[in-house]
Amino acid sequence: MSHVDDSHLDDHDGSDAPTRPVPAHDWSQLGLAAGLVVVAVVILVDAAGLRQDFAQIDPIGPRVFPQIVAVGLIVLAVLLTIATFRGSVPEGAEGEDVDLSNPPDWKTLGALFCAFLFLVATVDVLGWTISSALFFTATTYVLGSRSWVRNLLIGTALGLFTFYAFYSGLGVMLPAGILDGIL
Repeated sequence: MSHVDDSHLDDHDGSDAPTRPVPAHDWSQLGLAAGLVVVAVVILVDAAGLRQDFAQIDPIGPRVFPQIVAVGLIVLAVLLTIATFRGSVPEGAEGEDVDLSNPPDWKTLGALFCAFLFLVATVDVLGWTISSALFFTATTYVLGSRSWVRNLLIGTALGLFTFYAFYSGLGVMLPAGILDGIL
């Protein structure tokens, strides 16, 4: 029996793992890195417009924290870009139960987006506490909870907590809306 040398036909490296083609660059990762840079630039431009006399008791001024966040975003964007050009490809989590063959649930996403638009449109009129309580209730309903009263109470508690946390902790007054003079 003669042996035919077919080793030139075998591209297999000896491992049993299936090989898949690796793209030259993962454009979604590069897009994310570009998005991080855009957000960082917006934060830097916005921070540059902050008045220094905004907080008289703060020795470092109001610009420092946004600048730290923006620099952090730029560093993350650079690291992500380097990792992408080196061929790093993200892998899905082992325990993830998302079926990627199903299309996105546009109805749920649309309802959540509408709830957010409601929050933005009503926060000045109704105030932070009421708008955020209604926003919390609407989002929990869209995501499957049917306990209206409990969700409204939790949303109200969260709204009041964040209202006073911003006022007491940061010195920032969120809109009180129709509760002006009560809160």
